[in-house]
Amino acid sequence: MSFRSSKIEYKTNSQILKMREAGLVLAEALDTTVAAAKVGMTTKELDEVFESVITKHGTTSNFKGYHGFPATICASVNEEVVHGIPGDRVLEDGDVLKIDGGCIVDGWHADSARTVIVGTADPEDQRLSDVTEEAMWAGIAALAEARFVGQIGEAIDDFVSGREGKRLGILEDYVGHGIGSEMHMPPDVLNYRSGHRGPRVKPGMCLAIEPMLVRGNIETAVLEDDWTISTTDRSRASQWEHSVAVTMGGIWVLTAHDGGAERLAKYGVTPSPVVP
Repeated sequence: MSFRSSKIEYKTNSQILKMREAGLVLAEALDTTVAAAKVGMTTKELDEVFESVITKHGTTSNFKGYHGFPATICASVNEEVVHGIPGDRVLEDGDVLKIDGGCIVDGWHADSARTVIVGTADPEDQRLSDVTEEAMWAGIAALAEARFVGQIGEAIDDFVSGREGKRLGILEDYVGHGIGSEMHMPPDVLNYRSGHRGPRVKPGMCLAIEPMLVRGNIETAVLEDDWTISTTDRSRASQWEHSVAVTMGGIWVLTAHDGGAERLAKYGVTPSPVVP
């Protein structure tokens, strides 16, 4: 994803706290939507579940209307990687569903995504989701000590390439991004080694870290709806994402209920919340 300006927005503590408010609402909305993702549900019904939660909290969707996108979540199934439009598709046993959503509080954005396997999981699909999720946490943990944004992608790449079993592909055409007063902002956050160190990590920087992995080839295509991104070999895909703030004391996972404490502990990282 490219941006018109390369200028990075550095947030104040009060602005990060607004993003945290949005992140907590988003975490609840995703919890509720994931729990509702059962065999027989349509992706449109899941969109309605998500929207009901953010509406209850008085927050605004940052997906609906974004460049004409018609829904509050992206619901991408199986070989669809990202940007799937919710509709009449009925979820079936074993489907690999990616739910990506966001919301806004007082002009400040949160963005997060999860993979859920509907019903009975194929072991290789479960492995795909598990590796993608842990790769995200490896990237988040790397941010805690990183000097440059490129070190996030290096950590994700190293984690994925170090797994036993068949190598999973890391998408290169779709990457993470800065977030704040807009949903998509500089800098790009790559999920792979590129030889480019990227901008220096500084307090006030907020990033959406979102690896997307596939079981097959990383080549993708845009479908006829001009939104949905699918693997060309129809191999299944996974996406996981969190919005993360860099504070004076460390990092804070804005879209995790506990700020990332439980999952970051194995990496020796303790989240550092902004105190009002």
